[in-house]
Amino acid sequence: MIRQLQGEVLSLQGHKRAAGSDRLRTGLGPLEASFPDRVFPTGAVHELLSFAAEDAVATNGFIAGILGSLMGQRGACMWISARRTVFPPALKVFGIEPDRIFFVDLNRQKDILWAVEESLQCDALTAVVGELSELSFTESRRLQLAVEKSKVTGFIHRYSPKSRNTVACVTRWEVRPVASVLEAGMPGVGYPRWQVQLVKVRNGKPGSWELEWSAGSFRHISRRSFAISEFETRKAG
Repeated sequence: MIRQLQGEVLSLQGHKRAAGSDRLRTGLGPLEASFPDRVFPTGAVHELLSFAAEDAVATNGFIAGILGSLMGQRGACMWISARRTVFPPALKVFGIEPDRIFFVDLNRQKDILWAVEESLQCDALTAVVGELSELSFTESRRLQLAVEKSKVTGFIHRYSPKSRNTVACVTRWEVRPVASVLEAGMPGVGYPRWQVQLVKVRNGKPGSWELEWSAGSFRHISRRSFAISEFETRKAG
């Protein structure tokens, strides 16, 4: 009875309880323990904040990594922004075929918000990504209500917002780039790394982790493994 009540409360707060084969495998590792039921919330709206250009690029990469798991082999996504900064062919790195993402470029913020809300109501989509700067609590509440009906997962990427105002999104994230580490004796650049901070999550536990994208999935970088790889890189140099 208690578990049933907990499930009903989570559902009212925007968390869809997944069971069995419906559980999303994001590969986020220890980070998933922060979510209710230890599973990434789908059918919900996630807010991501970026305050510098390099943070925005890192955040889009992190979103793409999650989208790869969400979309699988058949899903479709709408990506709406004022100026497109994503290079579609590069999405293959994250297991996404570029032709399954519909890019919509609009000039005005209110048009972007309108398009995001309309897209979130379309249950033929798996996910919607909206890039804008400002989002009020009332506007975010409308978006959350939309996905509770359609079960579409939304990502609102706010670049350089005026403030960290309160919104109705289920989670709030801040992602920053971290210098990659080369494998010993290998030229070029290493795999992309991010410092991922889960600032807030309803009924969950916020925290901060370092993740790397390699071999087609996220990999958690512990402090110990980071120190070892850094030592090996310096030794090789």
